[in-house]
Amino acid sequence: MGTGEGMTDAILFDIDGTLVDSTYHHAIAWQRAFHRHEVPVPLWRIHRTVGMGGDKLVAEVAGHDVEDRLGDALRKAWREEYVELKAEVDALPGAAELVRRLRSDGYRVALASSGDPEFSREAVDHLGIGDDIELLTTSEDADESKPEPDLIGVTLERLGQVERAVMVGDTPYDVESAERAGLPCIGLRSGGYSDAELTKAGAVLVVDAPEDLLNLDWNDYLQQRGDA
Repeated sequence: MGTGEGMTDAILFDIDGTLVDSTYHHAIAWQRAFHRHEVPVPLWRIHRTVGMGGDKLVAEVAGHDVEDRLGDALRKAWREEYVELKAEVDALPGAAELVRRLRSDGYRVALASSGDPEFSREAVDHLGIGDDIELLTTSEDADESKPEPDLIGVTLERLGQVERAVMVGDTPYDVESAERAGLPCIGLRSGGYSDAELTKAGAVLVVDAPEDLLNLDWNDYLQQRGDA
């Protein structure tokens, strides 16, 4: 990974649903995990929570009683189910090219995902962008997952000297997390959320996929730290 020396502008990306088309694979894996434990949850309801961390998802879709009784077992089952599906996950259009172009243009690029560390590293390898990102943070790096701002805060702290930054994500949880951390967020429809939902959460721009950001003037969206 690069060093980012001398650069003060940073672009932060979510991974699932933002760089790789894995949102619905995760939803199916969660549904199968719930079914294993005889907890019926409709797929649409699970999809509405993909993007927040697994530490929050169970209680959100099935209630705190299920979390108390089965939370860890459900997360274990979800992981096992996703392992069976992950080979089917593809990169989203323009994802790798966008990251490489940003790095080439002198921006510091970091990935901040509430997802599983192993799956996140595999996504980086699949995209072939390991040499183009400066930092990867995941669920193991923060106490609270999105929509809490902890993960973005840790990412910025580890990057060090950052004057301006912007987040790119695909869910309202990414947008809310960025806003709480003092950053604007560009929303992608690739996670299955609507313009209205992303805009209501505070997204400063909404586009379909990473390829739609290839010719973006990032100066229009980068924001001084603490100016939100």
